[in-house]
Amino acid sequence: MSGREKAMNGKLKLFSGNANPELAKKIARYLNVPLGDALVTAFSEGEIRVKINEDVRGRDIFIVQPTCPPANHNLMELLIMMDAMKRASARRITAVMPYFGYARQDRKDQPRVPITAKLVANLLTVAGANRVLTMDLHADQIQGFFDIPLDHLFAVKAVVDYYRKKKIKDLVVASPDVGGIKMARAYSKRLGAGLAIVDKRRIDDRRAEVMHILGDVKNKNIVIVDDLVATAGSICEAAAALKKAGALRICAAVSHPILSGPAVERIKNSPIQEFVVTDSIPLDPAKKHPLFKVLSVAPLLGEAIRRIHCEESVSKLFS
Repeated sequence: MSGREKAMNGKLKLFSGNANPELAKKIARYLNVPLGDALVTAFSEGEIRVKINEDVRGRDIFIVQPTCPPANHNLMELLIMMDAMKRASARRITAVMPYFGYARQDRKDQPRVPITAKLVANLLTVAGANRVLTMDLHADQIQGFFDIPLDHLFAVKAVVDYYRKKKIKDLVVASPDVGGIKMARAYSKRLGAGLAIVDKRRIDDRRAEVMHILGDVKNKNIVIVDDLVATAGSICEAAAALKKAGALRICAAVSHPILSGPAVERIKNSPIQEFVVTDSIPLDPAKKHPLFKVLSVAPLLGEAIRRIHCEESVSKLFS
């Protein structure tokens, strides 16, 4: 019996909220299972309404729901769906969160501020999650905020495969800030490319001032890598600094395309010539542009779900 046939034993049930149903459909096709039947809508006053329309008693439940914008609504959908599954006697509930929202507040860096990443971890557990599957967390230490198993995947393989096929010469992988060194090093190692770091000082939560570029970027082709892009201020400032330092073609690869506020306009007006993202977050049709190339992480998430369900090792997917 093949791995995917094992997933068809009737015990695995895959459901989706409204955050990214297209990704859930792709995962269902990978697993060769139907997407679960659930009503996820809202009452007239805006409160979320959930009803599971099939038997889930004793089943292994996976709910695909990134907490991307609107973050509060998508998070509440996930919590309420898990509560419904728990009350319907599901055997195990795994929250599949390709993008884990509220992750940027992961420590007290100022007086009287919350640690929202820990708060969300607690909410997920109380709502009924037995396990969490996520991808490219904003900070690795968030894994320690959970008292339940968490599997942390990386989009690096999908992106590396894409750039290997392009066979770019004189390639350098750049991190837009010091905090992204680990991710940039992982990409540069797999691509056999050079490594550069843009050292910057943040002025506020929207603006950053570039200070230094560490590494040789003159007459090199650059791929800037990061876990997420929100307003695109940092990545566009980094691209401008790299261009000023003599870089040739500049591309970017980001796992989670939040693209809030002026992000798309900033990217269009920057030296970035191609922007690679994954489908962890649905790309708003109004924000689509020829610059953007979307890679699917459905096979990665689907294989992780299959392995979790079949009690097989997931660790080989982490790298």
